[in-house]
Amino acid sequence: MLPVIALVGRPNVGKSTLFNRLTKSRDALVANFEGLTRDRKYGEATYDGRRLLLIDTGGITGEEVGIDEEMAKQSLAAVEEADVVFFLVDARAGLTGVDEVLARHLRTSNKKTYLLVNKVDGVNIDIALADFYALGLEKVCPITASQGHGVRSLMEEVLSGLPVEEEDEELDAARGIKIGIVGRPNVGKSTLVNRMLGEERVIVYDMPGTTRDSIYIDYQRDGKDYTIIDTAGVRRRKNVRETVEKFSIVKTLQAIDDANVVVLLMDAHEGIVDQDLHIMGYVLDSGRALVIGVNKWDGMTADERESVRSELDRRLTFIDFAEIHFISALHGTGVGHLYESVEKAYTSATRRLVTNELTQVLEGAVFDHQPPMINGRRIKLRYAHAGGHNPPVIVVHGNQTGKVPASYKRYLEKVFRRELGLVGTPIRMEFKSSENPYTAKEASVEEGEKKKQKRLTTQTKKEKGKRQQQRKRQTRGPKKSG
Repeated sequence: MLPVIALVGRPNVGKSTLFNRLTKSRDALVANFEGLTRDRKYGEATYDGRRLLLIDTGGITGEEVGIDEEMAKQSLAAVEEADVVFFLVDARAGLTGVDEVLARHLRTSNKKTYLLVNKVDGVNIDIALADFYALGLEKVCPITASQGHGVRSLMEEVLSGLPVEEEDEELDAARGIKIGIVGRPNVGKSTLVNRMLGEERVIVYDMPGTTRDSIYIDYQRDGKDYTIIDTAGVRRRKNVRETVEKFSIVKTLQAIDDANVVVLLMDAHEGIVDQDLHIMGYVLDSGRALVIGVNKWDGMTADERESVRSELDRRLTFIDFAEIHFISALHGTGVGHLYESVEKAYTSATRRLVTNELTQVLEGAVFDHQPPMINGRRIKLRYAHAGGHNPPVIVVHGNQTGKVPASYKRYLEKVFRRELGLVGTPIRMEFKSSENPYTAKEASVEEGEKKKQKRLTTQTKKEKGKRQQQRKRQTRGPKKSG
């Protein structure tokens, strides 16, 4: 098992900065803003060939109420999971009452704790450390997380005290299907994540914007590996005012790109709104497989449900390949069926397509409905082959392919989707004009003829010049003697 290190402390003491430095990433949000990190965030670090699991936590003040109380519980839960605790304090702010309370809790937890006095650059280290020895923690280490000062010596000491972990091939392998849960704020994304995990893993609170970062969680279900990604809600740009929320939106869009399958969650009581379509458009542009979940389906009357179904049929005609599930994340109704659609969408998105099969489908589509005439000439589509997967890319070769109308491209896409049985994933079509195999030969012959003509012209000019010189000598006659 990988050694686990938890980072705890007051808000804004540099926990996420140290997390990013150790993981060599920017996975944790960093800003001069208290309370930015809320949920536990896990990241893997490799130091001197040793692999570690880090947990970034939200800041604890000791006076939490409401959502901050839930955040504090997450931080304390991380301490229980950890083998080693990094307790960060701020050298510039000095020792505070909250630091003393946290130190008292860590001493009673019997966890190996390192007191990291952060932000010591530009200050007298001896004076900065003096007050913190009163906390009674044995390991006191001055560091500057933003610059990396003192971090290497810290990690060398930590690693020397940890047992060498055995190689685990399963941890080196991919963590199964990555499922991204996205949607507008307060549609029930974190509730759905907890329901799918079967535990209260992320904070759920009746306030939009509770989740601010993208939380990756590995787990198993029926013997299969999955990674679920809980993301921050994406509001319309004009409603985004806090800088921290702008960061959250960026992390959500990055999570969409990183996922294999995206579950777009909507609120049944509000129906489909323009922002849902904007998010959906970004998912399609990213080429991610898509499953749609309509949440809060319980408690609606038959007429309300019929109205929602009609609206979905009317506004989602352009994305008829995505399967729709009507669920209740709170009570678990229909949540299990999401996995069926996720599996089918992932299989379709990562399927390896065969050139022979694609060409046969193309020939059948052209036979049933030929491409249009362009300037009196029929567009000819000859063969197709795979150009990639996740999403599937189909490359079609022929003549005048640059003039294929958009309507015919949509027709071909639907035919390929139907014949290949692709569900839940967009298809990207690329068209290339085949080169004439005789073009190069003709160009070579033409170039040779030009060189030959040039040689003949040069030779003719030389011979003409010689004849002119000869005629001049004959016209002048022999020279007379004096």
